[in-house]
Amino acid sequence: MVSTAPAGVPPVSGVLETGLYVDDLARARDFYESVLGLKPMLADSRFCAYEAGPASVLLLFLRGATTTPVELPGGTIPPHDGQGALHYALAIPTDAVEDWAAHLAARGVVLESRVDWPGGGISLYFRDPDGNLVELATRGLWPNY
Repeated sequence: MVSTAPAGVPPVSGVLETGLYVDDLARARDFYESVLGLKPMLADSRFCAYEAGPASVLLLFLRGATTTPVELPGGTIPPHDGQGALHYALAIPTDAVEDWAAHLAARGVVLESRVDWPGGGISLYFRDPDGNLVELATRGLWPNY
């Protein structure tokens, strides 16, 4: 990948984590594990971390449970929290679009929209139990994907 950052700016190699805030962690975990098939890597009463592809982690935080610092042996995680419906996209193979649409329908998940992008990509949009907009997207969505 060719960097387009201004001279002197250190490189960024990707988005490592995406965090969502949920009202019911057990309900959210059920959705992400049974509907999306994600496997937890680490979890406790305030969060769950899922592998979401190579070098990509999806974090679910119980809303309000991360508003105080967390002290770890290696340092402190500063407080954070969020409100409102957020959006993120997971990458899927192009040949899996119809399988995903059928899988979501079979699980009772309403497909809110499908977009066929000019570059050849396809996006499927639906909501998680907390109203976050989930996008499943194929190559051709962006110039770099």
